[in-house]
Amino acid sequence: MRTRSLSVAAAAAILALVQPGIATADSDPSTTVTFTVTSGALTLSVPAGASLGSGAPGTTISAPIGPCTVTDDRALLSASWTVTAAETDFANGSSTIPAADATYTVGTVTTTGTITATPTNVTLSNSAQTVLTGSAGVGDNTASWNPTVAVNVPAGAVGGTYTGTLTQSVA
Repeated sequence: MRTRSLSVAAAAAILALVQPGIATADSDPSTTVTFTVTSGALTLSVPAGASLGSGAPGTTISAPIGPCTVTDDRALLSASWTVTAAETDFANGSSTIPAADATYTVGTVTTTGTITATPTNVTLSNSAQTVLTGSAGVGDNTASWNPTVAVNVPAGAVGGTYTGTLTQSVA
C-alpha cells in the first residue's frame, strides 16, 4: 500500500514536469505584448433649429426642441463634463421678448457607458447656465435628452414670428 502511494505521488510529479506550460527554464524566450487604447473628443450635438409653435399673448408656448447628445470619447479614468445653455432675447423686428421669459427643462436623460447625469432645469438668460452635469464617469460614455423650451409670452406682446438663439455647449 505504501508503494502504491509513492507511485501515485511519483506519477503526479512526472506529469507536472512534462506538462507543457507548467514549468519554464530561464532560457525560454518571452514576448512583450503592447497595445494602445485610443481616445477621442468630448462633443455635443443639438438640433439646428426648432419651432415651439404658436400662442396668444399672455399664454405659454412650449415644445421639445429635439434630441441633444453629449458624446465623451476621451476614455478617461475619471470622466466629468458640464452642459450649459444661454438664450438671446427673442426678436420680431423691433419687438422683443426677454430670454428670461423662457425656461429650459431637461427631461429624461438616457446614458450609455459609466456616467452619472444630473439635470438642472433653468430659467434661461443671456448668460450660460448649467443644465446637465456628467460625473463619476469611466471610459467612453454618452448622455441624450430632448429638452423642452417654454416661453411665457407677455400679455402686451406684438404679433409676429419671434426668433432667438439657444446656445448649448459642453466642457
